Amino acid sequence: MGYGLGIFLLALGLILALAVNDAINSVDLTMVGWILAAVGLLAIALTAFTANSARRTRAVATTTHADGTQTSTERRVHNDPPAV
Repeated sequence: MGYGLGIFLLALGLILALAVNDAINSVDLTMVGWILAAVGLLAIALTAFTANSARRTRAVATTTHADGTQTSTERRVHNDPPAV
């Protein structure tokens, strides 16, 4: 699933919802169009969310002291692509 699928479903849904005035065996194509448009928007949002969350990672460092106790520190690392 990616941006392409989301855009395709959104476009197909909007075409069915706004441009088609027909019915197939008592199936409301306008409602089917709105459902496809909503699924397309959801696919685009999920793709954007997963692509953005993949760039953020965490680094955890654990230090063991001489008396046996441990201290953990956590920091966020942003893996942004290099600027060209």
